[in-house]
Amino acid sequence: MFTGIIEEIGTVSAISSDKITIDCSTVLQNTKLGDSIAVNGVCLTVTNLTAKNFTADISPETLKITSLSDLKTGSNVNLERALTLSSRLGGHIVTGHIDTVGNITKISKLNDFYEFTINFDKTFNKYVVKKGSITIDGISLTVADCGDNFVTIAVIPHTCNMTILNSLKSGDNVNIEFDILAKYVEKNLLSSNNNNITIDFLEQNGFT
Repeated sequence: MFTGIIEEIGTVSAISSDKITIDCSTVLQNTKLGDSIAVNGVCLTVTNLTAKNFTADISPETLKITSLSDLKTGSNVNLERALTLSSRLGGHIVTGHIDTVGNITKISKLNDFYEFTINFDKTFNKYVVKKGSITIDGISLTVADCGDNFVTIAVIPHTCNMTILNSLKSGDNVNIEFDILAKYVEKNLLSSNNNNITIDFLEQNGFT
């Protein structure tokens, strides 16, 4: 479990079809073999540690459903260690399990702020609401606008400077994880056998 608050930017020093090695420093502190580290939002298990980097295995399925397949030696990546019970939940609940890969279609600069518009498969539209939470490449962000198969996020300068967002460009792919709370709500509603969802029904079941 993660928060979506990036701890540092690491650099890929080696990558193959089944392993990735990332040079870093902060996330190595108190980390041991078997621990989880989110790499661009993808939960990976540490299989080797040195004083300057860690290595994790990458399964064929992970390469298939995430943008890790776009990485190469020298690529920068967002890193976050798994949440502990003593940590502040500064972002939102992030599992590290990617739902889909999105594509950046537009980046606009508004004074010191940036707006990113990202397209994705429209089957995921139901998990996105204005002012809701979304995870892009492991970063907890707030939805500024959304529509049929797209989301727009407004990014403050600090977030750009502390993550790889400042190096992304239109056409780049990004990992997307939608808010898990929306998925639990969906499952609850579907299991209710109530095909006529109304405001009264939502109020009675604690959703409004």
